[in-house]
Amino acid sequence: MRGSKAISRYNRWGYIFLIPFLVIFIIFQLIPLGTTIYNSFFEHYFANGGITEVGPTFVGVKNFGTLFSDGRVLTCFKNTMIMWILGFIPQIIVSLLLAAWFSDPSLRLKGQPFFKTVIYLPNLIMASAFAMLFFTLFSDFGPINSMLSKIGIIKEPIKFMSSVGGTRGLVAFMNFLMWFGNTTILLLAGMLGIDTSLYEAAEVDGATSSQVFFRITLPILRPILIYVLITSLIGGLQMFDVPQILTSGAGGPIVNGKKTSQTLIMLLNDHLFSKNYGMAGALSVILFIITSLLSFLVFKMTKSNDEYK
Repeated sequence: MRGSKAISRYNRWGYIFLIPFLVIFIIFQLIPLGTTIYNSFFEHYFANGGITEVGPTFVGVKNFGTLFSDGRVLTCFKNTMIMWILGFIPQIIVSLLLAAWFSDPSLRLKGQPFFKTVIYLPNLIMASAFAMLFFTLFSDFGPINSMLSKIGIIKEPIKFMSSVGGTRGLVAFMNFLMWFGNTTILLLAGMLGIDTSLYEAAEVDGATSSQVFFRITLPILRPILIYVLITSLIGGLQMFDVPQILTSGAGGPIVNGKKTSQTLIMLLNDHLFSKNYGMAGALSVILFIITSLLSFLVFKMTKSNDEYK
């Protein structure tokens, strides 16, 4: 009995240390989430240039119907997923190759700390600064067009910002540059944690390097790959600052009346900027549901049958 009481008193400290987290979570996450869901069921906006307040008036799910009726939510969701996929595929491929390269003891690479630092540095740069840099580099009369013109490759400036492929490609490329270093470090940590006896046994059995990679390395890295995929997906759905700055907030170019690079968060920002709290709340709830469903779907599709039992 005395032992159980001592353990119980000791366990209380764990709950005490959880109190700061719970307080911060409730104040900064749970309460705003509840308020957002509450506002989504009300018509509440400011008219006449933000002078006249309309509402709040309870309208039920009308805001959700309005969002889907004009088709902008689906268009922005498609834009977001296209730009995320274009950036994530090269990100995961390059990160896997670099992690395998750095973790291979047979290569005996010199200066590994330096190279690891260099590939991680873009992750430390603010996305807004990255976007401003690329906006300057790839503008119609920027350094890229000037260089291509001087060496005779082009005669007229390439209007990167005026083409759908150019704009989406630049956004995807920037996301790739900013995040492939972080992904490489995560995968490298997972590879370095693999028991070397597995590789030695595979080598004795005559397994090739590709067989070792696909039969040993990738299956063991599955939990980390799931984590990378889900966190990258969530970050992709929250894509805002790069396309916002690159397109000056317009989400262009516009094709058939639709903005081809406007993301869901850019659409949300438009509603918040116009002080339409009801529509902004409804869009936030939709984004929360989409993120949850896609994350759950990715988790269920990528985990093995015998894992997490």
